[in-house]
Amino acid sequence: MKRLNITLPEEIAQEIKYIPNKSDFISEAVKEKLERINKEKLDKLLIEGYKATRKEDKEINQEWEKITLEGWR
Repeated sequence: MKRLNITLPEEIAQEIKYIPNKSDFISEAVKEKLERINKEKLDKLLIEGYKATRKEDKEINQEWEKITLEGWR
């Protein structure tokens, strides 16, 4: 564990005033926020990856479509 001295806006301090273990509460809140940030980063990377390979994927799909439809014509 690492001890930190943090400053919170007064309205947030008032809202958590009666929470029994503020350290656990704040730790969990920070953890959830970091997970959300990391998920957003991963989503962005996946979108960029899909966009970068869009042309290649389309070409591969067209090739497979020809092969798949060969016996149906």
